[in-house]
Amino acid sequence: MRPSLLRVLDGEVISPPPVWLMRQAGRYLPEYQAVRADAGSFLDLCYCPEKAAEVTLQPVRRFDMDCAILFSDILVIPDALGQPVRFEAGQGPLLEPMSLDRVGALKRDNVLDHLAPVFETVRQVREELARGKALIGFCGAPWTVATYMIAGKGTPDQRPARVAALADPQGFQALIDVLVEASADYLVAQIEAGVDAVQIFDSWAGVLDDDLFARWAMAPVRALVAKVRGRCPQARIILFAKGCGARLATYAATSGADGFGIDWTMPLSLARKQTDKALQGNLDPLRLILGGEALARGVDAILADMAGHPHVFNLGHGIQPDTPPDHVAQLMRRVRDSGSR
Repeated sequence: MRPSLLRVLDGEVISPPPVWLMRQAGRYLPEYQAVRADAGSFLDLCYCPEKAAEVTLQPVRRFDMDCAILFSDILVIPDALGQPVRFEAGQGPLLEPMSLDRVGALKRDNVLDHLAPVFETVRQVREELARGKALIGFCGAPWTVATYMIAGKGTPDQRPARVAALADPQGFQALIDVLVEASADYLVAQIEAGVDAVQIFDSWAGVLDDDLFARWAMAPVRALVAKVRGRCPQARIILFAKGCGARLATYAATSGADGFGIDWTMPLSLARKQTDKALQGNLDPLRLILGGEALARGVDAILADMAGHPHVFNLGHGIQPDTPPDHVAQLMRRVRDSGSR
């Protein structure tokens, strides 16, 4: 059975649409917390195939999601390049801030060896996941990963990377080139290990003005997609550029991707006018936290806006740690039952 996600990415309209949630495997689930407590550090969990496969599958088992998304993190790429990453409770990811004159010292020859446990996770999940369900791999977009490498952490507007890109575009381009190459190798290896589709997360694209968005968000992603397609012509690729907004039409027309994740600040009724390609999203994660009528209204509005258009139901960004699992179950019922209402 061909997974419904792939059918939608090929342009088919399915009602009710397939459902998965960004960050669906994670802190809001008690079964995840149990595995996390036993794993050691967050990266230890990412690099332990047995445990990472288990948490990848947990939401599929609990909620009957249509897709599993690989449990990992976008910052395994800088970690593999020799810029160690650690995660501190309450602080998020922390790296040693990198200046652009250190790009040449990045360890580019060991990336896939370093990430071999991730590919083993893919193989283990693929072996257990039902064939009718899709397995999604992912990476961070070059711009978003670069923002963390430069600042050493997330900041409100990723100012350090924006300043670096404006002050030294040649040096910043060298970093982007490294990330495009490493990310392409990483996605291709995931596809070869068994994922059905990949998603590229550009969570910080929205902080860029039009000129910088074209150079540092669109151009690197276009190069990354082209490299993946050159080696895996049948790859199915989703792009999620948070804050893309009115630039979606150009992004969709030029990127070469099959589907586009939309954040909750952009109406899907507007997004579908900008592209006939598959759209994914875009429930506000706060509605999922609240549940009840707020959640029901949000789900129904999205389904109405996307009637007749290829659509994957998802959030407009990642699920929050304080989300009650029962509300995820409510969302799943609401979407599944929509075909009979």
